[in-house]
Amino acid sequence: MRARAVSKNNSPRRRWVVKIGSSLLTNHGKGLARERIQAWADQIQMLRSKGVDVVVVSSGSIAEGMVRLGWSERPHEVYRLQAAAAVGQMGLVQAYEQAFQAHGVHTAQVLLTHDDLSNRQRYLNARSTLRGLLELGVIPIVNENDTVVTDEIRFGDNDTLGALVANLVEAEYLVILTDTDGLFTADPGQDKNAALVEEGQAGDASLLAMASKGTAGKLGRGGMATKVMAATRAARSGATTVIAGGLRENILLDVEQRKAGSGTWLLPDIERFDARKQWLAGHLQAKGKLTLDEGAVRVLKSEGKSLLSVGVRQVEGQFGRGEVVVCVDAVGEPVAKGLINYNAEETRKIIGKPSKEIESILGYVDEPELIHRDNLVLVS
Repeated sequence: MRARAVSKNNSPRRRWVVKIGSSLLTNHGKGLARERIQAWADQIQMLRSKGVDVVVVSSGSIAEGMVRLGWSERPHEVYRLQAAAAVGQMGLVQAYEQAFQAHGVHTAQVLLTHDDLSNRQRYLNARSTLRGLLELGVIPIVNENDTVVTDEIRFGDNDTLGALVANLVEAEYLVILTDTDGLFTADPGQDKNAALVEEGQAGDASLLAMASKGTAGKLGRGGMATKVMAATRAARSGATTVIAGGLRENILLDVEQRKAGSGTWLLPDIERFDARKQWLAGHLQAKGKLTLDEGAVRVLKSEGKSLLSVGVRQVEGQFGRGEVVVCVDAVGEPVAKGLINYNAEETRKIIGKPSKEIESILGYVDEPELIHRDNLVLVS
């Protein structure tokens, strides 16, 4: 087993994921903010000297491409978005490499699509690559591969990608840098009584409702709501999320010192998942859907048991053995998702039947459960 990197005082190194939004990187459409990039690189280097390894999740390729192509509005056509990303990624990577080279540190470009994290083997490969880069002292610069994604496979925003990367590397912190100082109780531009939410619990529905009142900027896909939802995903591996103002001087160092007012701290309030369940929880696409009866829903939610065929009422989609399916209740609300032990055709034949009848129906039995509890995770 590969040993975990240690700092000079032989203590284990900590891991952070720092996500930087498009509006910060591109001066709201006026080209790359190179001075800011250099300032963040300087702070990250200081964190590294304190024993903190950092993965950067960077937006900005499409926004920078728009600048280079002379576009003032974000296009809607996928092929134009992909073209802008291809053009802009060149400048973005060059800017990061130049900033970190001032400290004699190398960077590595890592482009991911949803498929990379949906497939278990590719998920493990991505995890090994990121950890390997950190052990080599390299700063990974991660972005969604906008040059090849389509609407069906895009993450939707780099806040979500940041959370999934935090799960991948088992980060201590997910720091989301944005153009506001954190989550406020109201829009501070319209309400003088708006107050910064300094601390909360990841997964708190009231915070999500508060965040949903805002909208995304014209250069990005996410808004404050995506950041709050990302905190819930990051919490699955025990990470604390900090939503902080990227324009604030030395903001990353303030976060490291836990200074008051450094942002909104969203703490993990759910049990940390093991590596397999982290992957399942972060899996954004399912190959099929199972509708459960009330008894099966109750057993999954309150007793933590496996899903049996007798508790399934309907099957939708085409899937193979070992693929991810989502389980819903009678009104279609998601309950859980997991790796199914039978393909779609087999599952349709055995739903509503007790496990002891599977062999007589199919002529064989692979597993007595449709989804074993070790391969199943509840969804909120």
